[in-house]
Parts: sequence; structure tokens; C-alpha cells
Amino acid sequence: MVGSEVTPRSRLEEQCPVCGDRVSGYHYGLLTCESCKGFFKRTVQNKKSYQCAASSNCPVDKAGRKRCPRCRFAKCLQQGMKIEGSSNLLADFVMSISLRK
Repeated sequence: MVGSEVTPRSRLEEQCPVCGDRVSGYHYGLLTCESCKGFFKRTVQNKKSYQCAASSNCPVDKAGRKRCPRCRFAKCLQQGMKIEGSSNLLADFVMSISLRK
């Protein structure tokens, strides 16, 4: 399975660094929950570009992770999620989104 790795059970008690939900394994280079894994994958595969209605500093937590996709994706990148084995075009796209406000 691309983007996922098997994780020792003790590590699965940790919280997702993006939203605080319980982690399910390593996804795209970071120990995250299933929700953030899917969100990150859809965002990159569908080349989505999000805008923040506030100041690009929205809180991202389990209860409100769907409120601002721009801030959630920025937090995914900030915490270290990345597409492994991606082409330069895909890497450039991810970087361009991370730099937008």
C-alpha cells in the first residue's frame, strides 16, 4: 500500500500531530490518523487549492478539522507529510500550495 507503513501497537496510542485524533500508522512520512491520511491524499491527487476565510491561522483539531481545509493542509505539510516517489511536478504543486495564504 503506497503511503502507509506497519506501526508497532504502542505507537498507535499516540495522537495525530495534525488534528489530535488517534493515529493509525505512518502515512506519507508521518504518523497520522486515517482522516488526515485521506484528506492529504485527496488534496494532492485532485490538485485542490484551498482558501482560508480567516487569517490562515485556523485551529485544526479533531472536532473542527473539516472547517478550514487550507489550514489543515498547511498543517499537514508543516508537520512533515509528503508524497514519496512523486514527480517534480507534484512536488512543485505541493510546495506552491504550502506557500499560498
